[in-house]
Order: sequence, then structure tokens, then C-alpha cells
Amino acid sequence: MYDIHYSYEYFVNHTLTIGVEHMNYTSKENFINRELSLLEFNSRVLEEAQDTSNPLIERLKFSAIVSSNLDEFFMVRVASLYDLVNASSERIDPSGLTPKGQILAITSRAQKLVNDQYKTFSYSLKQCLKRQKIAFVKEKELTQEQSDFIKTYYMNNIYPVLTPMVVDKGRPFPLILNKTLNLALLLQNKGSQNDIHLGTIQVPSVLRRLIALPPADGIQCYIFLEDVIKMHLHSLFSSHHILASSCYRITRNADLTLDEEGAEDLLETIEQSLKQRKWGAVVRLEIEKRVNLKLLSLLEEELEITKDHHYKVSGPLDLTFLMKMGNYIDMPHLTYTPTAPKLCKEISCEPNIFTTVSKQDIILHHPFESFSPVVDMVQKAAKDPLVLGIKQTLYRVSGNSPLVGALIKAAENGKQVTVLVELKARFDEENNIIWAKRLEKAGCHVIYGLVGLKTHCKILLIVRKEADGIKRYVHLGTGNYNDVTARLYTDLGLFTSDPEFGADASSLFNMLSGLTKPSELTHFSIAPSGLRPKFIELIERESKNALEGKPAKIIAKMNSLVDTGIIKALYAASNCGVKIDLIIRGICCLRPGMEGISENITVRSIVGRYLEHSRIYYFYNDGEDEVYLSSADWMTRNLNRRVELMFPVKDRACKEKVKHILDVNLQDNVKARILNSDGSYTRIARHRKEAINSQELLYR
Repeated sequence: MYDIHYSYEYFVNHTLTIGVEHMNYTSKENFINRELSLLEFNSRVLEEAQDTSNPLIERLKFSAIVSSNLDEFFMVRVASLYDLVNASSERIDPSGLTPKGQILAITSRAQKLVNDQYKTFSYSLKQCLKRQKIAFVKEKELTQEQSDFIKTYYMNNIYPVLTPMVVDKGRPFPLILNKTLNLALLLQNKGSQNDIHLGTIQVPSVLRRLIALPPADGIQCYIFLEDVIKMHLHSLFSSHHILASSCYRITRNADLTLDEEGAEDLLETIEQSLKQRKWGAVVRLEIEKRVNLKLLSLLEEELEITKDHHYKVSGPLDLTFLMKMGNYIDMPHLTYTPTAPKLCKEISCEPNIFTTVSKQDIILHHPFESFSPVVDMVQKAAKDPLVLGIKQTLYRVSGNSPLVGALIKAAENGKQVTVLVELKARFDEENNIIWAKRLEKAGCHVIYGLVGLKTHCKILLIVRKEADGIKRYVHLGTGNYNDVTARLYTDLGLFTSDPEFGADASSLFNMLSGLTKPSELTHFSIAPSGLRPKFIELIERESKNALEGKPAKIIAKMNSLVDTGIIKALYAASNCGVKIDLIIRGICCLRPGMEGISENITVRSIVGRYLEHSRIYYFYNDGEDEVYLSSADWMTRNLNRRVELMFPVKDRACKEKVKHILDVNLQDNVKARILNSDGSYTRIARHRKEAINSQELLYR
């Protein structure tokens, strides 16, 4: 369909025409390493766990998010670096680091992050829980009543599920599943002092990890499942002396490599590839800090890892369990005050959403405004006799998606339904396969994405036969069609019946289903063919205006900024005098505030109650300002290897609404941190100014 096989150097060196004279923007000193920047994002998440102004249960959740993020980071990003090291690659990243150099830097920074996380858990979060009369207890702290309870509980609920395993000549080391919690043991045969073995037990994931004990002195006590198992190890290995034991957990390489060109059936290929994840090489070993060195050595040998894979922790492994602490604690005052998303007034005034959208464009800002109109439109379309067809892209949907249910109902009602289900959405592959099969079974025309590309654009097209002819209704978004994350992520969605948007939408779907190059597009810019050139054109227009002495400004809000070509264009624009404000929640490889390079660029990150997810691009354009929304971040993968979509906000009221969101984001002095040129982030000093939490303000 497209020639997407441009070299990395092409995008670095062949994207700019303005402001590059005598400037070496690609010097390694001008870039922050991508992986280290991602670790800094997780450090900002950890700050929310440390922030005592946040409710306690929410602080626990932030700590759990750090652990969950690190799991994915090691399974994908670190795993890919180990692959490069094993292939003897010396490829230098833009910041000047080799794969081995990156691993060394990551290990140092990640160790500090994990240490800080466990200090926060042990010295702050646990103490705060104690003040609420909630405690995690160890064996030595148990009352007699609690000990008696555990003995009965263990025999009735835990013992029948356990599978103790000894490794010897006749019994090889078992497959340890990714991210499971296990106990390792150093065992000695009772009949021979020289006969040392390794033992292992998986802590059953089917059981609750926290066991509620009878209260003691008015304190609700919990004990970890693994600690109960440790208390009863002798009953499991009665023919051995137990010399040492330790909890451990491994993270495996889970980055799937697919041969899409040679795959006759992409769905079957991905189903087979998912099974490979449990066999991936070990990239991280988490283990208790006081582990016996002989036991650790045996684990290293069996897992085929070295010391640089170790992460020793002082506390319970896998703090993701903290995400569920709210299920144990019925104390609403320890959580965020519940907020109900508002129903957009333009939509609430009219019972028929098609009538509303036919009159005006509407922008919804989630989660502050309800996602229900999006679901409502598809559900109404499924039953509306005037609707002829529905086309939609699905990247990540919820486990019980009402949108998928509505699409199935539409097909059963005889509508022409076309759904692109992106099977390659990482860690949602299995879920998407299930939905794809259900949609096909209902009679929907299901597309599985394009070879070599992920389809990441968010678009819904409804074709309706009305009194004055065929009319197309379009919804375009910055986030996924997921009713669950729409309550947790900040995203924007546009409803429109503009005929030009409808024509562009039809062209895009024809491209996706027919592998044809889209006809001339009026408003849409699509990756991988047209989005990068459009961004460069818009940035360079501001540069040209600045060189002519005109006011020039760019405001861009996104999840991540990684692409070297875009960063180079921003450096050139800054050098021309363009004022650039970047609101980047996660990774940022651009260094702001460097003399002669990026003096006119500021970067801020907002980390708060909701995950900042919207992508907004604003260009001053000599007073004729333009606002765009997109599914794409400024990342090489988005611009080169995905089908992404950017579209303008044309309606004046909608444009003002989006500009207001950017303005409030730039005023945030509570949850915003400023990126320094050395890659560190600092909170904004308020100096007695009014506290502005952008997310709270936008909700109000």
C-alpha cells in the first residue's frame, strides 16, 4: 500500500527546510534517552503515592501502577534491548547509548526507583494504614487466635492447591510462568548432608493474596498468602531439611515478533504467538533482599540470568496487589470523592443524537463529560431503520463492551457492519481475538488490520438514508472506544455530519478494507503517508512566520515525544523564535531550555487522578489559529508504522473549547512538573498564587 521502509536517517535529515543552517540538532547531547525518560515518568507516578494530599487508597493505587508499568517496561522495552545485546548490536540511540549502555543506565535508575517505592510502602503507606487500624502482620506478631485460624485456613484452603517441586537429576526445573509469585527453597536430603537441591512452589494465583485474620486490639490484620505457605514448608518437604527460602518473581520477554508477510491467517498466527510469551527469556528477577546466596546462585543458573537481572526488595514482591486494597477497606473517605461525568448539554436537550449532530459539531471531553453519547449513537444506529451501514475501528475495548454488543445487534438487524479489529494491540491480542470471532459470527465484516502496520486511528462512520438523501455521521477520537477507560483517561471526541469529513471517513475505510490509496482528502491527515509531512509543514509555517517578525506559537499536548525528526523541527522552530509549549505526560526525548537550541521551548507533565491521554496540536498561524486532534503521539512508531489520523477542529465553539483545555493545562501548578534540560522534573513553585489543579478545574 505504502512504501514505509524509510531509514531512520531519512527522517532525521530530510524533514526540514527552515532554520537549520549551521546547526547540529542531531548531536547526542540534545536528546534524552527514551527508556530513562519513561522511568522518570514512573518516578512522577510514585510521587503521587508519596503525596499525602492524595487519599490513602489512591496513594496505594499509584504505587501499584508503578509496579504494573515496570512489568510492561521490562517485558517489552528492556527485553528488546537484551535481544539487541544478544545479537551483538552496537546500534547507538539518539542520546548516544548502545543497547548495553542503555541496560546499565536503566538498571541503575530502576534500582533507585524500586528502592524509593519500597521505602514509600514501608515507612509511609503501611504507617498510614496502621493509623486507620489496618495492619499487615508476620508470623511472630500473631495472636493465639490468629495462629489457630491460620492452621485451619491453611489445611482447608491452601494446602490442597499447592504443588511442591524438587529439582534433581530426574526432575528438571519447571517452567516458571511470567509474573507469577513463587517460593524458592534450598533443600538438603535428611539422609545426606552433601545432597543439596533446589525446590520451588508457585504461590497460587487462584487464591486471595491477602488473608483477613481475626482482629487484634481493634486492628484489622492481614497476612500474605506466601507468608502462610512459608510457615508450613516443613509439611510440604518432610524428607528434606529446609536450609533457606525466599519469594521470587520473574519477568519474561513478552514482545511478540510476527511474520505477517508469511502469515496466511493473521488471527491464527497471533493466537499461536501468544503461547510463546510464557516461554520468553527471563529479563528480570525480583527477589527478597536477604536471600541466601547459594539459593540465588542456583536460581540464576536455572533461569539463565546474571546479576544485572536482579532486583532485591525489602518487602512483599509485586505491589500490584495494592490496586485491590480498596476491596478490603470500606472507608470512602480514603478514596477520591466520586465524580459523575456530565452529559453534554447540546446532546441532553435533544432525544435523537442524529438530529443534534446534524445541526452542529460537538466536542466531548472525557472523563469530565460522559462517554455514553458515543455508545448511544451506535446503539441507536443498530435499531434505526434509516441507518444503512456502520463502520468502526476498534483498538482496545472493555471486557464487556456495549459498543461491540451494539455492532453485533446492528449486523443481526441487517445493517452493513464493517469493523476493523486491531489484533496486534499489545497485551489485548487475546481479548481482541475473542471480539473478532463474535463479530464475524454475527455477520459483521471484520478486518484484522494491515500487514506491517497497526491501525491505531479512532473513527466511527454511520451512513443514514434521510429525506434529503444519504447522510454520513462521523465520530473521531483521540482515545480508544473503551467505555471503562473513558472514565479514567482524558480524551477528546468530535461528532460531526460535515459532508467533507464524511467523504474523508469513507476514503479512509475504503483504504483499510480495500488496501487502496485514499483519494484526495479534504481534512484528514493519515499516517504513515501524510501525517509526518503535515506536522513538518505546520511547524515550518510557524518558523517562517517567526523569521518574518510575526508572532508564532505552537502548543502540543500528547503522551510521548520521541521522534527525532519532529524534535529536530521543533529545535529549528525554537531557533527561529517560535514560542513552543509542550504538555507531555510520559516520555520526552527533547531537552528544553538549551542555549541556542531550545530556549523557546517549555515542557510540562501532568500526572494526577486521571491519565492524560488526549493529543491536541495548536498552531497560531499568524492569528488564524488552527487546532487539530489526533490519535498519534510524536513517536516514530505512530508516524511510520501505524495507521493514524489527525483532523482539524473547524467549528469555532469547538475550537474555543479545545483551546480552553490547553490554557487550563498550562496554568496547572499542582499536578504539573516542569522538565529541566538535564532530564529531571521539578514541581512548579506557586509563590502564594492560587492553586490550580487542571483536572479538578476542568471538571468544575
